[in-house]
Amino acid sequence: MGAPLVIPSYAALLDAASASRDLATLRRAHGRLLVLRLAHHRFLRSKLCAAYARCSRLPEARHLLLLCPRPSTFLLNSLLRADAPRAALLLFRRMLSNLSPPPDTRSFASALHHAAALSSLGVGRLLHAAAFASGLLLDPDPLVPNSLVAMYSKCGDLVSARRVFDRMPRRSVASWTAMIAACGAHGQAPDVVALLGDMVADVGEAGLDAAAMTAVLAACARGGAAEAEVGRRVFEMMREGRFGGVRPVVEHYTCMVDMLGRAGRMEEAEALIGEMDGEPDDALWAALLGACRAHGRLDVAERVADQVYGHTG
Repeated sequence: MGAPLVIPSYAALLDAASASRDLATLRRAHGRLLVLRLAHHRFLRSKLCAAYARCSRLPEARHLLLLCPRPSTFLLNSLLRADAPRAALLLFRRMLSNLSPPPDTRSFASALHHAAALSSLGVGRLLHAAAFASGLLLDPDPLVPNSLVAMYSKCGDLVSARRVFDRMPRRSVASWTAMIAACGAHGQAPDVVALLGDMVADVGEAGLDAAAMTAVLAACARGGAAEAEVGRRVFEMMREGRFGGVRPVVEHYTCMVDMLGRAGRMEEAEALIGEMDGEPDDALWAALLGACRAHGRLDVAERVADQVYGHTG
């Protein structure tokens, strides 16, 4: 079989190994490409580098990157996503300096994610300025503004997060989710209730997704009695399929258990868990046990321990 026919086959194999994070298959494919003298092929080398990055094998990915005289944006973005924050930001600076290839929306989103991970507001503001200069804040895809909202929130600057959000020319449901999560994280639950109404008016009930509803419920759980009541109503509407057919899953139940637990309503939280279709996970049990500890409800904690670990007596 000639090289032109082999290349698409190996590209598909590398994509499959990357998607499943199958390092053994990836290494076998790499070895075979070396035997066939195709590992130097620019397209396949990019695929190899991206696959190693996806499998968290960054030394191999960086080595392959060094062999690429003109790495593609796709290749550099693969490393940006997978690398440690400081190394990724150095790579991004190289992209900005060389401008060949120039960073795209995904490049900026990854860099902002890493700045947030380091809680580096200064770096985040520099990235904001670079994104503005690149014109990406006006891109039809609001990925960069969404990432800015999340970065400013994680760096403790809710005012800047809201300013970016308010200036977005177009908002997706992910934009609303990012702003709602930011308000919730900073204890601004009343703002979340207003944002929920605005979000429904903007994207419609059918446009909401599971992540948006998780952000709403998590924020309501951190608020007062009024916000908790809103959260309860939202959860019941989800059960009725009112929000785009988004039905409650374990993350939503965890938010509700947290909400009920903060109010000391342990029996209601237990009953709600019993109504779940799926199996509770560790985060859900941790939310209930944390509430038991906060309210001194040893009786409920013992029942939970029996369910999770079995009888100890």
